Amino acid sequence: MPASTQIHLLDTVALIRDLPELGLVAGEVGAVVEVLSDDAFEVEFVDESGYTYGLHTLRANQLVALQTQGRPFRTALKVA
Repeated sequence: MPASTQIHLLDTVALIRDLPELGLVAGEVGAVVEVLSDDAFEVEFVDESGYTYGLHTLRANQLVALQTQGRPFRTALKVA
């Protein structure tokens, strides 16, 4: 993962693919609550009332960081 797209503790992230086995769909937004390795993160998904509906270990290739902390926002996804 390039340095400009690294995921850090407390970053806001979004899923880039559906994960039906976890009941999650692409675009859902969560927060990184634990960095387990350079490629694995504990991500919490919370609804608008503050209820946690998912706490899952996810890989970097399943996520895109939405919070750039001053770094340029770039993804591997191309918009047509």
